[in-house]
Amino acid sequence: QVQLVESGGGSVQAGGSLRLSCAASTYTYRCYCMGWFRQPPGKEREGVASISTAMTGSTSYADSVKGRFTISRDNPKNTLYLQMNSLKPEDTAMYYCAAYLATSCSSCTRSLTASSFAYWGRGTQVTVSS
Repeated sequence: QVQLVESGGGSVQAGGSLRLSCAASTYTYRCYCMGWFRQPPGKEREGVASISTAMTGSTSYADSVKGRFTISRDNPKNTLYLQMNSLKPEDTAMYYCAAYLATSCSSCTRSLTASSFAYWGRGTQVTVSS
């Protein structure tokens, strides 16, 4: 069973930055695609970014965060990160860490949608004020 625990959320003014972390308990020697999702109040959960297992992991981003957010992972520490810069009020949401067992270590082959991911954390709240 994979367990994911997010941290690092909080309140920040527009233009500010936050870094989210996700501590993961995954099986060594297996490849997991990991991602970040968010769910604004009253809206559906949406994919933010994903990253494959490989040291030079391939990444994918939602258009709304490209150039502002960076996903990364520290495999020895089993930790996933999301660096969020130039935050906007519309980034306000509950942010979730997610993962699935991948067939490839070099790329995430499934789409960045909630149904692709099997394991989920409980989320961390990010609030951006104008």
